[in-house]
Amino acid sequence: MLYFPAWKKVLVALACLLSLLYAAPNFLPREIFAGWPSWAPGQQINLGLDLRGGSHLLLEVDSEAILKERLQSIGDSIRLDLRNERIRVADFAIRGDVIQFRVEDAGKDEDIRSRIRRLDSGLDVGSPQPSSFQVSMNEQGKQELLGNVLNQSIEIVRRRVDELGTQEPVIQRQGDSRIVVQVPGFDDPQRLRDVIGKTAKMTFHLLADPTPITDPSAVRVPPTVQILPSAEARAEGQTYYYAVEKRVRVGGEDLIDSQPSFDQNGRPVVSFRFDSLGGRKFGQVTAENSGRFLAIVLDNEVISAPRINEPILGGSGIITGQFTIEQVNNLAVLLRAGALPAPLTVLEERTVGPGLGVDSVQAGQLAAIVGMVLVGGFMIATYGRLGGMAVVALAINIAMIFAILSGLQATLTLPGIAGIVLTMGMAVDANVLIFERIREEQSLGRSPISAIDAGYKRAFSTIVDSNLTTLFAAIILFAFGAGPIRGFAVTLAIGILTSMFTAIMVTRLMVVTWLRRTRPQHVPI
Repeated sequence: MLYFPAWKKVLVALACLLSLLYAAPNFLPREIFAGWPSWAPGQQINLGLDLRGGSHLLLEVDSEAILKERLQSIGDSIRLDLRNERIRVADFAIRGDVIQFRVEDAGKDEDIRSRIRRLDSGLDVGSPQPSSFQVSMNEQGKQELLGNVLNQSIEIVRRRVDELGTQEPVIQRQGDSRIVVQVPGFDDPQRLRDVIGKTAKMTFHLLADPTPITDPSAVRVPPTVQILPSAEARAEGQTYYYAVEKRVRVGGEDLIDSQPSFDQNGRPVVSFRFDSLGGRKFGQVTAENSGRFLAIVLDNEVISAPRINEPILGGSGIITGQFTIEQVNNLAVLLRAGALPAPLTVLEERTVGPGLGVDSVQAGQLAAIVGMVLVGGFMIATYGRLGGMAVVALAINIAMIFAILSGLQATLTLPGIAGIVLTMGMAVDANVLIFERIREEQSLGRSPISAIDAGYKRAFSTIVDSNLTTLFAAIILFAFGAGPIRGFAVTLAIGILTSMFTAIMVTRLMVVTWLRRTRPQHVPI
């Protein structure tokens, strides 16, 4: 255990030096490292919401709306499939979460049931009477649908938050229908709520009549037309509506880009661009309906209704309206990120001020300093020169933790600081085992070299066993925990690995170097 080849000494020294270099940006001004290459030291640890301040939202997916929309889609598919087979359907209705209908062709019940099951494997089909059917989603189908929608919503929320230019947002699932969003350093919770909460389902329609409507109840509406409110009127403090054709000419799913811009008059607008398919459809609509008005509908509200003066064949255009610069920025973010598959309800909103975060950082720093001073004082008072070497290794251990967290760009939270402080006590635990073993061996009459060698050999297995069990606990905490628990588990696991390295390699190298240079007759321990 006391033999150190030259290559191993170089590797240990290099690991310690790199740890100090990559940990330094967390304690020095950022300007010092500006302009350095990306692989060079310069990255700092990202502070979490509780340390940096920011916004916290708890969102819930509208599961009833999802199931209702899915049931409506299934009903449309059933009617279309039976119509294609020339099977006459009567009394078709959706009541609650059940589709009910009957057919006028006798003897086809089994064929109809098999057709419905082929449409969706998560359906239950019942026949209370001959030629009468009840279709509903089974529990497995509901859970699979809700799970897929929740995962899709999380991805879209993440894209929207990333578009805001924030760093290291925490977006994770909670339960079967909730999403937790934490954005450190974002001090505009209302904007975050507006951007995340918008369904942002945009479609392009033609106006049935360009004349604004002030009283929708006084207008007879044909089945192919819908009355939608005007967003421009709302922005001006007024209320009027447009008669919009229900037929969707171009869907928002064909959009591939949207950016905030300005028109020739300097007014804020949103420029958009379609993919090849959407561009062809948009060009065809504008070519066939020159002189008519195109309604741009966002979340069942007409945000703009420009006149089609000429065909737009390039697959791009602009959305004009009574917009502010912030509104066009938000709209561009929403359209780029895509539409949410279901509405999101804000259940909880919290804002953590940066002052509270600074207090938490200062408290964590104080706890770390006091912990290190107490641990270092105990080691030096108890084990003398060897205890001082253990304190040096402890400082390197802390530097390694900060270097790894900086390199991984992990988010440090208050529980993470608790994990680092706990690691300080655990880091010297291995050295305590080794030093006590050396003391026992020396009391039995062994020489210093023999006592130190036996101390490291016999304590090695105990050190590995104790640290591995704690590492397993940290892995389990990370796997099954959430948010703060995971932050604690990450710093604890990293601290265990670095403490084993510093105790077995760094401290041992310092002890061996001191032993070979001084050749003491007695180990001062």
